[in-house]
Amino acid sequence: MADFEDELLQDAEDDARTVEYIKTHLPQELKDKFSEEELYYFLDSIVEYYAESGILDAEPDKDGCIEIDMEAIAQHMVKQAKKDKMGDYDADDLRWIVEAEMDYAEQQE
Repeated sequence: MADFEDELLQDAEDDARTVEYIKTHLPQELKDKFSEEELYYFLDSIVEYYAESGILDAEPDKDGCIEIDMEAIAQHMVKQAKKDKMGDYDADDLRWIVEAEMDYAEQQE
């Protein structure tokens, strides 16, 4: 049981670091636009997209890369936020969140 709890704690800590990274890497005009709660919500939405889209099962190209469509992820986030009654968001704004999350993830590899 402790391993599961440790894993949950580790995931929560990683999410906190990711959200902090996103907050510091958003353009100035977007820094005050999103609350921390919204950033956690969008982080979950990104993870959900990865899991449901099949992108995690995609075959890498000859360079070991997988093509990720940031616009598709941002559109998913817009639709999900509307569905979950979080509000109406602009996909162009959300794309900055997607990009920052990807940058953070690449740094962790």
